[in-house]
Amino acid sequence: MRRPGRRARLLLGLAAGFLLLVVGAALAVPLPPVQVPEASVIYDHRGHPAVHLYVQKRVEVPLSRIPRHLQQAVLAIEDEHFYRHPGINPLAIVRALIRNLQAGRIVEGGSTITQQLAKNLTGRTERTLVRKAYEALVTIKLEILYRKTRILEAYLNTIYFGHGAYGVEVAAQTYFGHGASEVDLPEAALLAGLIRSPENYSPYRDPEAALRRRNLVLDRMVQAGMITPLQAQQAKATAIRLAGLRPAGEAGYFGSYVVSQLGKLYPELTGDIYRAGYRIYTTLDLDMQRAAEKAIAQLVPERGRDAQGIPQPQVALVALEPSTGYIRAMVGGRDYSVTQLNRAAPPVRRQPGSAFKPFLYAALIDGGHTVVEQQVCEPVAFPGPTPDRPWVPTDYTSENHEPYHYRPLMMREALKVSDNVVASRWCMTLGPSRLARYARLMGIQSPLEPVGPLALGASPVSPLELAAAYCTLANGGYRATPSCILRVEDSRGRVLLNPGRTPPPREKVIDERVAYIVTDLLRSVLSPGGTAGRVGAVINRPAAGKTGTTDELRDAWFVGYTPDLLAAVWVGYDDGSTSLWSTGGAIAAPVWAAFMSSALHNVPPREFPVPRGISWVQVSAVDGLLPNPSSPVVTEVFLAGTEPTAVSPVWWSGTPPPWGWEDSPGYLANRPPPPPAGTPAPPAGAPGTPATPAGPGTDAPDTPTAPGAGTPGTPGSGPGETEGGGSGDRDQPPPEAPRNPPPGTTPPPGTVPRGTTPPPTPPSDPGSGEGTGNSENQGR
Repeated sequence: MRRPGRRARLLLGLAAGFLLLVVGAALAVPLPPVQVPEASVIYDHRGHPAVHLYVQKRVEVPLSRIPRHLQQAVLAIEDEHFYRHPGINPLAIVRALIRNLQAGRIVEGGSTITQQLAKNLTGRTERTLVRKAYEALVTIKLEILYRKTRILEAYLNTIYFGHGAYGVEVAAQTYFGHGASEVDLPEAALLAGLIRSPENYSPYRDPEAALRRRNLVLDRMVQAGMITPLQAQQAKATAIRLAGLRPAGEAGYFGSYVVSQLGKLYPELTGDIYRAGYRIYTTLDLDMQRAAEKAIAQLVPERGRDAQGIPQPQVALVALEPSTGYIRAMVGGRDYSVTQLNRAAPPVRRQPGSAFKPFLYAALIDGGHTVVEQQVCEPVAFPGPTPDRPWVPTDYTSENHEPYHYRPLMMREALKVSDNVVASRWCMTLGPSRLARYARLMGIQSPLEPVGPLALGASPVSPLELAAAYCTLANGGYRATPSCILRVEDSRGRVLLNPGRTPPPREKVIDERVAYIVTDLLRSVLSPGGTAGRVGAVINRPAAGKTGTTDELRDAWFVGYTPDLLAAVWVGYDDGSTSLWSTGGAIAAPVWAAFMSSALHNVPPREFPVPRGISWVQVSAVDGLLPNPSSPVVTEVFLAGTEPTAVSPVWWSGTPPPWGWEDSPGYLANRPPPPPAGTPAPPAGAPGTPATPAGPGTDAPDTPTAPGAGTPGTPGSGPGETEGGGSGDRDQPPPEAPRNPPPGTTPPPGTVPRGTTPPPTPPSDPGSGEGTGNSENQGR
């Protein structure tokens, strides 16, 4: 047999020497002590602790008490060759490198279980060559000193499974409510699938992703010969049953939202967030958070549970500071310990119904229309997806016939009573595509279908983004991006992130005068006769807002604001097909009013700031033109220079109008005269502010559209349809058609109403422009 040559012997000697050197270095390196996880704490903006992000203690269990199928599931997905490699698997590293290069991102890791244990023991997260070398030495030492079974036992007792759970025992308790020894095969596969990315695969946050990951683990076990295909098939057919989480402190939904935002903005921190002792200072106001939770608990009764045992209906509330976009309170459901689905923020979305209408009227005012322009509330049909399926928006019709049907309505009254026909006419005048662009400009980020029903809330949105878009109105035309994180420190107080050191960016997207006028119109919604008139007296301060109620009472909304605080409230059933007992004005608005009253009890009331270029003018309540001596009069708000110049040609006797202008906040009997020309601020009792206390108002839901009306397949079609004009429900009976106008109902403007007699010769009024009319104010 030929002896190795001198060069070969030299290479073998060098390799042996290097190996001895590595082994010696590994033996010389002391094993680091086990790092005890330290809770990260979320604080509110005053520094009060609100949520603890590590609440579980690690409970060690011997390998003999960990089911074999749980051990196999972890090995199959994390390190199939664990018992055959010496701690480092070069083939796995090369394979992972190739797959990551092919995918253009990290899709697979090459670390062995021993390497992961070494990383957990060192407690370091920085990515440097020195750290990698140190971890390699610790890995080798672990393999030299301990048997494979001991290494696997230590790994299973230290690995992180999400939601503050370290080790399989606490993980089993956290997800399934029992110990690791009772974990069955489907549960074992789910736990093993969490290890790669607990935040992404948590069944509490994304059940579908958790299910896909669990099934992948089962497939890997079949490939490794650990279980049979039949066992895998039976396990895949098993539903995920969770024990439910309990937040370690208050504001569970807000805490979950903060973690998700950190994961999107600063992913390098989230891997250690439940054990590194971070101090996370946020925009939360704990007093407001408690007020929100109390209002929901007191005013929205539970009416049963769904098939998963979740109380219904569910509720969401999000409160923002308009000037900054800071999130001051967030409630994503009734009880975080029962359901962790955050209904206040994306990806959860529901149709907003008429709560979408302010964007329509803002676009109209910004486009040159005035608040006294009119559209007639009468039956109308617009082209639908096919000639035989027109879009037919309808309004609520009570047994006594609502007085606003079959006559023209100005913008204030149309918003106040939430008239769908008028809004639909305006939308088709403006153009649905322009409305969609305007809503996105103001802050709506969800996809918007540019069709007529968009004006009535056909496209689903989240409460958070709807609140953010309303902030543009409350903030004088400036759009503020919602934010929740002010500063993040490590356990020693060193600042890691400090986004709150600079004011959040603000972008002016609409004219401040337009924002003010729409706000003034929305104040009428909370006045007597408005859809939220019953809560106007509760808030007892200048406020504006809008109700929303979708078809068949599936969703109830109210979004309202003062100069200091804005809140959006949604109530509905999770299945999207079960009806509520009433409307947004009766269900969501009281929650909003109770919350706002409590949240602002120490904040003095103040008026909305009035920008330059706003004027108030007395106009005829009949047609919005300058009043003649017989005209019922209202005081309305205008962009300076757009006031009417022609005098109304309609003459009235002493008989009041049949639709009750005397009940309107804009009627002269309840309002002071307009300010002198050039006055920069409105008088006391400005438009939208009734001089008399608010009493019970009407809050009538709108009827659904005719069968087949709207555009099938648009976002949100089916359950949870839009308020009185969405895509419709084919299975529902046809809506009640508007009744014939009762005797005495007003004919079109410019004619003499029945029951009144014009004087034979109108009094002289030099320069009045009598009889000329003003096409700018006749509606377009």
